Amino acid sequence: MGEYVNAGGVRTYYEVYGEGEPLVLLHGGLATAESWVMQVPTLAERYGVYVPERRGHGRTPDLAGPITYETMAADTAAFLNAVGTGTAHLVGWSDGAVVGMLVALRRPELVRKLVVIGQYFNFEGQVPEFRAMIDYWGSDLPEELHEVYDRVSPDGPEHFPVVLEKLMRMWREEPGIALSELAGVDVPTLVMQGDDDIVKVEHSAAVAATLPDTQLAVVPGSSHMAPLEKPDLVNRLILDFLSNHQPEKMMSLRG
Repeated sequence: MGEYVNAGGVRTYYEVYGEGEPLVLLHGGLATAESWVMQVPTLAERYGVYVPERRGHGRTPDLAGPITYETMAADTAAFLNAVGTGTAHLVGWSDGAVVGMLVALRRPELVRKLVVIGQYFNFEGQVPEFRAMIDYWGSDLPEELHEVYDRVSPDGPEHFPVVLEKLMRMWREEPGIALSELAGVDVPTLVMQGDDDIVKVEHSAAVAATLPDTQLAVVPGSSHMAPLEKPDLVNRLILDFLSNHQPEKMMSLRG
């Protein structure tokens, strides 16, 4: 059962499952809490899993003004403070990965470990086919995305074009995080993507090489939807990374 909390002026909808160390799942653009349906049951066996919906997404209303990654990161930090998670694990997918990375950069005291799935952090990492898809969506968005919004949004179906315009502008202009800035992320991070994702494998490798404490995982035979396509593998990778008991490397060349 979901509930609401006032997080920095945003009436934020969220769901909670399980008990234990707090783990926060951050959904992608135009997605809802339901996008994590294949992760929640497994992760909730070990963690207290929080699944918030960001402004203009799902059951959380939109606010006046643009939607940006920085704004959503500030909203997420406010959410963590409002529900009292303390230091939490963040797992972000797609847009949620940028949000999680920015929280780790701006508010590192709120993040214990970070998992980012299927996301570039500047346009050098974007595959050109995805930019073409975004441009196409500007005139012909998949109907199922509109239907999800219409079904649950407190702003009503008529507000969908407003949110879509905000997100399309964000996707065309952001993110623009330099790799050198990522060197300031001071939390253990797992960088994960599908081998046929919206992000170049070379970009994820460069991100992993830049972060001070990182692991890299490329999920074979999967796309941007790896958490739904190969949930057992994705869940195992997340749980292995979050475990306090990391195996010692037997032949480490980079430390």
